[in-house]
Amino acid sequence: MRVFVLLVLCVLAVIGYQFAGMQKTGPMRAMNEAVPVRVAKAIAQDVPFFLQGIGSVVPSSDVLIKSRVSGQLMKIHFTEGQHVQAGALLAEIDPRPFEAALHEARGKLAADMAQLANAKRDLERYASLVRKDYIERQKYDNQQALVAQYEGAVFTDKAACENARLQLEYSRITAPASGIVGLKKVDVGNQITSNDSQGIVRITEVSPCDVIFTLPETNVGQVVLAVRERRQALTVQAWDREQKKLLARGTLLSLDNEIDSATGTIKVKARFPNTDRILYPNQFVNVRLLVALFHKAVTIPSAAVQIGSQGSYVYVVTPEEDTKHGQVSVRPVTSTLETPVLTVVTGLTAGERVVVDGVDRLKEGTRVLETGTMDVPAAEGL
Repeated sequence: MRVFVLLVLCVLAVIGYQFAGMQKTGPMRAMNEAVPVRVAKAIAQDVPFFLQGIGSVVPSSDVLIKSRVSGQLMKIHFTEGQHVQAGALLAEIDPRPFEAALHEARGKLAADMAQLANAKRDLERYASLVRKDYIERQKYDNQQALVAQYEGAVFTDKAACENARLQLEYSRITAPASGIVGLKKVDVGNQITSNDSQGIVRITEVSPCDVIFTLPETNVGQVVLAVRERRQALTVQAWDREQKKLLARGTLLSLDNEIDSATGTIKVKARFPNTDRILYPNQFVNVRLLVALFHKAVTIPSAAVQIGSQGSYVYVVTPEEDTKHGQVSVRPVTSTLETPVLTVVTGLTAGERVVVDGVDRLKEGTRVLETGTMDVPAAEGL
């Protein structure tokens, strides 16, 4: 019995000793354990700063072609979708009524000019007779009035001839501006009237074209300052509806002269060369207006920036001899530009490594193990 008691006491002593050893080595083992993290290396690059808005494409010129005279449409000289130059012949209206009117006006002018010439010759004869008192002064005065009357008639006839000539010229309808011809609204053989609201066809100039978009009123100062500081026009980009494809590049043209108080926005117009005609009137586009460019700015992934009671900070990794391990230190930073994937910061230098994943278990001096790296996104792709 005594032996059994001694054996039990020995077993308990061994267990107690091992437990005490575990209590002493546990914290030390925990201190030496490294936290797995992903890191990214800060890089310096040129970062553009864009203001974003939504807008639609409008033609730089939009003309509804109407006839100035009434008549039967005889010929159409364009093809739907054709690009025409200013002055190109588009359509012809039956010219015969206008030619007849012109001939009639010219005949009336010739008759009145003949009467005027005869009246002037009589006035010269009356002038010599009145000086010799062969006729009464009143007859001479009446002849003077008759000459003035015929001069007025000739003046009116010339205006009538000019008007008839214009009516004949208007029977040939030409393009007042260059652009793309749309779908015709009337066919050959139809009787058309002057200034018909439907018109004959519409011409829109899409090369170049404009994009009208809106910006919040809070951005007006930034745009005005950027225009004042830069000697060349601000760059504008047009992106597709999903903002995945850059459609065209253009330049800022103008800002509206007032802010819309109902929406708190201002309208902005940009001009695009659109030589490839990828932009089409009334097309919806997302617009990015370049107002600043940060040269050689230090950039890191946005996931690396943490927010605390003292402001923004990052965990900077100081590597050990084994480059996979290191210790972290808390570094306050200031964000000068933030995007969903990229942040421009001050307080870091290019080449320093920051933690982007696994920050939940970190504090000042924590030992870490780098399990992967993340590349800093290129600013050009933003």
